[in-house]
Amino acid sequence: MLLRMSQLFLRTLREDPAEAEVDSHKLLVRAGYIRRAAPGIYTWLPLGLAVKARVEQVVREEMNRAGAQEVFFPALLPREPFETTGRWTEYGDNLFRLQDRKKADYLLAPTHEEMFTLLVKDLYSSYKDLPLTLYQIQNKYRDEARPRAGLLRGREFVMKDAYSFDVTDEGLVASYQAQRDAYERIFTRLGIEFVIVKADAGAMGGSASEEFLSPSPIGEDTFVRSAGGYAANVEAVTISAPAELSVDGLPAAVTHETPGTKTIDSVVTFANTSLGMSEITAAHTLKHIVLALTDGNHKRSLVVVGLPGDREMEAKRAEVAFPGFEVEPATDEDFAKNPGIVKGFIGPVKNGVQFLGEKAESKIRYLLDPRVVKGTAWVAGANQRDKHTFNLVVGRDFEADGVADIAEIRAGDPAPDGSGPLELARGIEIGHVFQLGRKYAQALDLKVLDENGKLVTVTMGSYGIGVTRIIAVLAEANNDEKGLIWPETVAPADIHVVAAGKDEIVFETAERLAKELEAAGKSVLLDDRLKVSPGVKFSDAELLGIPHIIIVGRGLENGEVDLWDRRSGERRSVKVELAVTESV
Repeated sequence: MLLRMSQLFLRTLREDPAEAEVDSHKLLVRAGYIRRAAPGIYTWLPLGLAVKARVEQVVREEMNRAGAQEVFFPALLPREPFETTGRWTEYGDNLFRLQDRKKADYLLAPTHEEMFTLLVKDLYSSYKDLPLTLYQIQNKYRDEARPRAGLLRGREFVMKDAYSFDVTDEGLVASYQAQRDAYERIFTRLGIEFVIVKADAGAMGGSASEEFLSPSPIGEDTFVRSAGGYAANVEAVTISAPAELSVDGLPAAVTHETPGTKTIDSVVTFANTSLGMSEITAAHTLKHIVLALTDGNHKRSLVVVGLPGDREMEAKRAEVAFPGFEVEPATDEDFAKNPGIVKGFIGPVKNGVQFLGEKAESKIRYLLDPRVVKGTAWVAGANQRDKHTFNLVVGRDFEADGVADIAEIRAGDPAPDGSGPLELARGIEIGHVFQLGRKYAQALDLKVLDENGKLVTVTMGSYGIGVTRIIAVLAEANNDEKGLIWPETVAPADIHVVAAGKDEIVFETAERLAKELEAAGKSVLLDDRLKVSPGVKFSDAELLGIPHIIIVGRGLENGEVDLWDRRSGERRSVKVELAVTESV
């Protein structure tokens, strides 16, 4: 059906919305695709829904091609399944919780693992029913503390989530690969640049986990890649420990007075100037980070991590290193309760004894960066105020309880697989695939009879795509100073016909061309607005971003119209009778 701008529910804006931070947010609001209803919550207008529908169509086609079947769950869910899996508590403040009139607990679904699992449990009981992959395209809800960047981080968003169900691990691998391949086809068809990176499974659990990221300077995810093909999120990079060294013949450890040296830089300066140790750099020091870990029962404990002094801690890597805990820097109150930890002068320990204060109830774990291996020598605090110890050797002077890989990854670091130095980039997550394994099936008792009549727990995979986020990613990557430039696959119409003039013949010709284009199988947006100047119509055409535009205007006196390619900016005149054939 022909879209007429004279009747279309649309109002374009010339100024950027005050709350918008990124190009996609500014342009989607200005062009009348979305409107803000509340922080992180948006109303979809006709043109926005048209783009969304085209994205969803590509997703559906490729999901169906991969053998998945579509279902649709409610967004309002009961508490009980989430209580069974522990996620009623684990989600914390990110969960929208509510009660009905009978005071029964419900939630607005942030994701639907439990519901998919219970549905299959309800209907299937035999290995003959599997493998099976189900998917839906549904609204999700997360109470983001700081919703930002328009559709990129909202409280309500649309997601395609799919789940595979297999009897064996080998079956899971095959299902996972089928979905991974489908994702590559989806993003290629949508015209999105993407990188597949190794990721940490996090709270989802499971084994294999990969993210599809679209490189972007505004991306919230930092990832690394090498020329040799390695790619991973920073939190998923695993540092290989260097070879251990001999401790024989190394200089003895010696402690010096180092007044006022509470930072790595001040220690290095003092060593260089006051002690004449010009060779000492930040890389020779051992920095100690004190972290507070809070478990699901709100029990708080401390851990001390030693890492090279020229490295900072990466918060996301720390979260991965301590799964199941909320991780944050220790507070002044934590230090007050543990006087054995001398802030600013923390040093390595043996069996944690130096960290035990008079009121300490348990040992504080002491962990080391993977680079801090036996035989390496360091400068570190002496666990006494205004004192540091030099030539501290791992394995001779101190030991650790284990390893914690929480230091930042830097450009130039070697790739874990030996494929060359790493470079850092930023990206927006557009998809994520997991091999969940049996976590949810075990929690919800999803079992089937195998070939031998024995009950076995089903193994699952999880596959998500951010549908509304994809629209923001496309808008972010396809625009110029004048407006949006949609890829053909997702534009709200195939062709934008503009009647740019006052004469009746202009409008009649534009109408006729629009109908001929529709008859040729193209969707058309017709700007048939009266008493609107050509300049305003051209500005709106640029802002709306349909890639192919036909202008019916002054050239009609010579029997011509203009074909305008919004992507290249090329504009050429053709005879009216050739306009349709040259546009399709």
